[in-house]
Amino acid sequence: MSVSVIAEQEGRMQRDYWYDVSRLAGQLDSAEQIGRKAGERTVRRLGGRKLSTLQVPVIYSAELAGGLFRSLVGAIRGGSLYRKSSFLLDHLGKPVFPDFMHIHEQPHIPRGLGSAPFDSEGVATQARDIIREGILQGYVLDSYSACRLGMETTGNAGGVHNLTVDSSDNTLPELLREMDRGLLITELMGQGVNPVTGDYSRGAAGFWVENGELQYPVEEITVAGNLKDMFRSIVAVANDVDLRGNIRSGSVLIETMTVAGE
Repeated sequence: MSVSVIAEQEGRMQRDYWYDVSRLAGQLDSAEQIGRKAGERTVRRLGGRKLSTLQVPVIYSAELAGGLFRSLVGAIRGGSLYRKSSFLLDHLGKPVFPDFMHIHEQPHIPRGLGSAPFDSEGVATQARDIIREGILQGYVLDSYSACRLGMETTGNAGGVHNLTVDSSDNTLPELLREMDRGLLITELMGQGVNPVTGDYSRGAAGFWVENGELQYPVEEITVAGNLKDMFRSIVAVANDVDLRGNIRSGSVLIETMTVAGE
């Protein structure tokens, strides 16, 4: 269930949305809850400003953070590895994230959106670590890519299953206070990610933060960096985990990124 909302103020318009998804219709949020959330998100974006170009800490909101880890999955997928088209080529057993990071598959969560007893080739799925103590523990392989790499399938034909990014006890407001000054990103645009080099540049919108508090909406900006540096610069993952997809993560604080504006 989803809705997009348009708001107008002094001739300037903004759009935002909200949605819910579940294996059981009875567990969906009500239409009223989804509509109210979409309306609140849209109204708070009115009066957006631009920023000058600067380097600051950045928080990816929970609903966007999964995209960062989707790039991780793409980089350790068998097809990218045997074609040598990955920025994480030959990183097995090496540090990729800070040592507090734990990322793992949980394919047997009851009614999880990525749950499955076997992959699309019929290979049994199993809970396993992808990242433990920041170190890359394994790839994402189907039978063919595993054969090309001289390895065994990991039961990932068709993708990962409930990829879970362990979070701290920090709430998003606590993460904002820890950041103190920087950018909270709530929308991304474009597909400016190079899977070979890890270079990352995407249009964005969100909120400027000072003294740990949201100050005003920002728009027409670009956030840029390199995924290898971004992964190693993660400071914390909040406990506001978004469960509405196959990648389960809370909001992510990154130490510094380039924000390009006016």
